[in-house]
Amino acid sequence: MRSRWLLASALAGCFALGWGAHAVTAQRRTPVSVTRLYTGSDGETHAEEIADTRLTPDAGRNGLEVSDVIKVSGLQFARTAPGWVRNWHVAERHQYIVTLSGRGEIELAGGRKIPLEPGSVILAEDSAGKGHISRTVGTEDRIALNIQLADR
Repeated sequence: MRSRWLLASALAGCFALGWGAHAVTAQRRTPVSVTRLYTGSDGETHAEEIADTRLTPDAGRNGLEVSDVIKVSGLQFARTAPGWVRNWHVAERHQYIVTLSGRGEIELAGGRKIPLEPGSVILAEDSAGKGHISRTVGTEDRIALNIQLADR
């Protein structure tokens, strides 16, 4: 009889721990993380993480959360092959670059490398100075979505 009580207590405890972990996990929200490239006063490209893009509930769409509308002027898919490198350059336009598949990296002066993996988002605003190096790494093509922003 005592063993049944211990077994029932252990199962109840496991259930409570599992449910508690589920409740904590369900409350956490994955932030929308964007890496912003910009030209500093030193003429070099710098990067900063913008991890707090505000999403608010859209009351009419059953749990959907959305950001403010961002005006864009164009959208372009891009593919680069493994080993592709574009040496020092600046952003040609103000745009978001979203990696859809494959892998790449952006290298800044000083050797810092920013990984580009599926789902990573770059906001390219380094339109002056030395710029950065872009490259495709790994064994597969990198597919990206370039979203040109409308003039401010």
